[in-house]
Amino acid sequence: MGLPKEFRRLLMMNAMSFIIFIYIGIFVNLYIWEQDHRIADVAWFNLFLFLFWALSFTLGARLLRRWTIRLLFGLSALSGGTAFLLLSFLHLDNRLLWISIIGVPVGMMWGFFSCAQNLSVSTSGKGKEFGNFFAASNTISQMANMSVPIVAAQVIGWFGYSGSFSLMLLFVTGMLVTSLMLPKISLKSTAPHQETWRETMKYRNVFIDSRLKWLIPSCLAAGLFLQFQGLFALLFTFSVTEDKTIIALLNTLYTTSSLLALFLYRKLNFKERSWLHAAILMLAGGFLMMLYPVPVVLILSNIMTTMGMFYFGTTWNAQQFRAISHHPPERQSSLMVWRECLICVTRCVMLLLILLVKDFSGAIFVLLIAVALSALFSIPYFQKKMESDEEIPPQEPSFLKA
Repeated sequence: MGLPKEFRRLLMMNAMSFIIFIYIGIFVNLYIWEQDHRIADVAWFNLFLFLFWALSFTLGARLLRRWTIRLLFGLSALSGGTAFLLLSFLHLDNRLLWISIIGVPVGMMWGFFSCAQNLSVSTSGKGKEFGNFFAASNTISQMANMSVPIVAAQVIGWFGYSGSFSLMLLFVTGMLVTSLMLPKISLKSTAPHQETWRETMKYRNVFIDSRLKWLIPSCLAAGLFLQFQGLFALLFTFSVTEDKTIIALLNTLYTTSSLLALFLYRKLNFKERSWLHAAILMLAGGFLMMLYPVPVVLILSNIMTTMGMFYFGTTWNAQQFRAISHHPPERQSSLMVWRECLICVTRCVMLLLILLVKDFSGAIFVLLIAVALSALFSIPYFQKKMESDEEIPPQEPSFLKA
């Protein structure tokens, strides 16, 4: 593949980050769930996670006007280290306060990483080297999704959660060291010197194209159902079993279903809008299956929504990034910040509503399914308004060509 040294280091950073994020996504949430088996506890953790994800993403975009992605990846690593130290040593009687404190550095870790990754990619061109980079990054991600949960489950079984937290600290240290060797990508050379960062972020300076304004309702709607699907897919798995090895194997099953979705995506010559509609139907079907909360049905629901999320992520992100890519780097940066914050806003709204859910069969849960479905079915309309009237042929993301 012949990647330059700088990109090989970026891949190393991605590999270590994927390991940590996959671990947090499954086992830190499970660690919180196991205490009292309360949906509200997991929702509260994710609420603080996404609040500080949005704040750190925004701060990261501002820092990139003066500094490089090295600083952001370093801050991400330091935030992750703080989170695992708190998990290891912090003990409070007030459980909600403890969960809040844990969620803050986890959200900052994710936000700084996401900012460095997304903004550096969106402003660094689309050459062959980046195509090869995305192909390799996707391969690493799939390998990590298959292996990390199984390995982490065995580590927890042998050494307990404290042993797994110590192991994650080693990967965080690796992130910190690798951040010092990354390419010096920043927005310093593209930032307009006559405008302050606050000026570049103002609505009237960002959404100058009337079609781009449709990005706002699209992101707000997406945040609602993305959070609903993401949290309940996790909680359904925890409700089926608390055996960590079985949870890891179920996660492997879901990853395999996303690989099947990738295979079908490459084999079937559908238009981009057709894939988006297929994604929405699969997601809607998975949401409706949640109304019958027995283990086998919940697992099938997760498989359907995982495949639907693959098709949705592929088409929805491609359409939005294509609309953003026509603008100068500084405006791309501002649009990315607006996009991330809009999604996080409605993610947090959904999490606040989920705090009221006591079980998987009550009236509030059914109401949230209706809200998620309404948001889901509104997205094709918003996306159509955001794009030009003429159908743009589907552009296969470079990582899918690997």
